[in-house]
Amino acid sequence: MAIFRGRSSGSVGALAGLALVATLALAACGGAGSSGSGGLYGGSSSSTGGSSTTSGGVRLQCASGATVCTKTVSVSGKSQTALADSSGKTLYYFTSDSATSATCSGSCAQLWPPLTASGSPMGTSLPGTLTMISSNNGSQVTYNGHPLYRYSGDQNQSDTKGEGLFGKWYVATTDLAAGSGGGASPTNTPGGGYGPGGY
Repeated sequence: MAIFRGRSSGSVGALAGLALVATLALAACGGAGSSGSGGLYGGSSSSTGGSSTTSGGVRLQCASGATVCTKTVSVSGKSQTALADSSGKTLYYFTSDSATSATCSGSCAQLWPPLTASGSPMGTSLPGTLTMISSNNGSQVTYNGHPLYRYSGDQNQSDTKGEGLFGKWYVATTDLAAGSGGGASPTNTPGGGYGPGGY
């Protein structure tokens, strides 16, 4: 047992622990000596279609000024390329909506905040089409005719907790088929990961 004059071994242990935490935090944030821009989600690197950052195992592809980004995330147990907002939160669509009408507003929109934009929406590496509709929520962004929302229960970039809720809410993926009328069930290509069956 080591003896330190004027300090108990508990104080020294606490200081050593604090130093370790500070070192790890600095390294995780891209502190001095690391490459990249640092910041909340670590360093970034350039790639076709925008910058790429990694947080919690999620690789977010997001161009500067993009309204809709992409990320690879687990949806119903399968790795999918999902749509995300510029902060990396998963985007969802509601099967009761149509290409011209968003039916989730008011208290629904508090649980499922709509993705809105003040100008033309921009995307990163999207094979589909971004447009906007005028709804009770304002100018709401749509992808392939599906109005987009976030889920208030998602806290991290890796969260997809809204997937399949009430049998009407699903993660919007890059291969989301074009929307038609309201009340449609999820449409996807094989491996799309929609609903409890996971397809």
